[in-house]
Amino acid sequence: MMMGENMKKTVFIKNAAILTVSSLVLRFAGIIFKVWLAAEIGAEGIGLYQLVFSVYMFSATFATSGISTAVTRLVSEELVVGDKAGVKKIVWRCTQLSLVIAVVTIAVLFFGADFISKYILKDVRAALSLKILAFSLPFMGICSCIKGYFIARRKASPSSTSQLLEQAVRIAVIIGILSRYDNLGLEYACAAVLLGDTVAEVVSCVFVYIRYNTDFKRLSITTPITRKPYKLLPAISHIALPITSGRYLNSLLRMIENILVPICLSAASTKGDGISLFGMIKGMALPILFFPSTLLNALSTLLIPEMSEAAVRERHAVVQSISYRIIKITSIISIVFSAIFLVCGNKIGALIYKSSDVGFLLCALSPIVPFMYLDAIADGILKGLDQQKFTFRTSVSDSAIRIILILLCLKRWGIYGFIGIMYFSNLLTCVLNTRRLVKISKLKLDFSRTFFLPFCGAFALCLGVNALLTAFFSMPDLFYVILLCIVCIALYLVYLFLLGIIDRDDISFIRRK
Repeated sequence: MMMGENMKKTVFIKNAAILTVSSLVLRFAGIIFKVWLAAEIGAEGIGLYQLVFSVYMFSATFATSGISTAVTRLVSEELVVGDKAGVKKIVWRCTQLSLVIAVVTIAVLFFGADFISKYILKDVRAALSLKILAFSLPFMGICSCIKGYFIARRKASPSSTSQLLEQAVRIAVIIGILSRYDNLGLEYACAAVLLGDTVAEVVSCVFVYIRYNTDFKRLSITTPITRKPYKLLPAISHIALPITSGRYLNSLLRMIENILVPICLSAASTKGDGISLFGMIKGMALPILFFPSTLLNALSTLLIPEMSEAAVRERHAVVQSISYRIIKITSIISIVFSAIFLVCGNKIGALIYKSSDVGFLLCALSPIVPFMYLDAIADGILKGLDQQKFTFRTSVSDSAIRIILILLCLKRWGIYGFIGIMYFSNLLTCVLNTRRLVKISKLKLDFSRTFFLPFCGAFALCLGVNALLTAFFSMPDLFYVILLCIVCIALYLVYLFLLGIIDRDDISFIRRK
């Protein structure tokens, strides 16, 4: 038993390291690439890309259809009470279903691209990009099924490597096309970007398929008994349909929101630059604000099975301990970066995108960073505690409210209205999910030590360090931002240790996980 526990712990640590490193590399590469891409196609091009991508993600929901989760659960069961042939049958049948759905979706997206771009997206330049992206859906479906198999096998390396390969291919193809052909125009430049996405999906699919064949040949199931015969299609449907229906609705609402935002922003602006503002918010500012959350996302993902196991075994103290520590750590990290973005967001926007507008958005949205991070973490923990129905209802309700507020506010108040909507939305979902987590886990949060004192310390230190650097030193913006981050974070950690808000147990918890 002890050997099994140690093996499980070793696998968890290995997967945690792989996910964390790959996530950091992917996000860092993604931001650098977005900077280059923004310089090439501008904020309007980024906005058009985000608009097309919202339709694509809705279509991708049909291609994957929750089948990846079905693969993971059914293969996990087959590895315990089944045989090797059963594993292969599950993967193959799920892949067939995914391909059938993907082919139908391709037909709708390809032949309906002109209609969608003209009457739904209200931008005919999106048609070519939609047609190109349609052909990536079968490869996405196959890849999703195989990744579900690797999750069941507790192997993070194939999925992480495929994501890194996919990002590298995407960047290489897009840079190659845009650098070779100048002055393509926004329609063809955006199509070139989406062509890079499609090629990357194909390469990623081929890679994971090769890894699957290699791993499957080595697969050995020593279970002495084979599970009783059962109908595979109903088993897949039982798992996939509820997840799929929820994802369809959520993706549809998100797509509607992304379509409405640039239209309403254009109506509110005398310049009619709603698509550019949309690109700056979704494609430029938000990725920067979410970058520091990479480590937290890896922690959240890997803690879900641990939380599930603790809940099933009714280890309530373990659930409370993990929930409290991860919320406290999330709060502490998010608050200091919120303060940093508020103080030097303008300089960060100018450094990364050479845009004062992006800098303004970073400063304006910085106070909601803690709510965004806490909401994401609480959502992940709740799913680990079998509360996915509640998180789904919260997400759908939030999307519906956002759409109503967009229709009511954006045409009148423009970008300021959208910032207000983001404040309201993130505060609402954070409060609802955190409150549910506290109720389910019977968690007792110390508001002062978890939120208030870190908030006071982080903002006082950042404002103070900023005042000192501005008054006594003259330096380039890059050195200023780096120095401010290092000094503020160092002083912040000392402050937290002196007040006993974090201790050696917290550091040990982070190191273990």
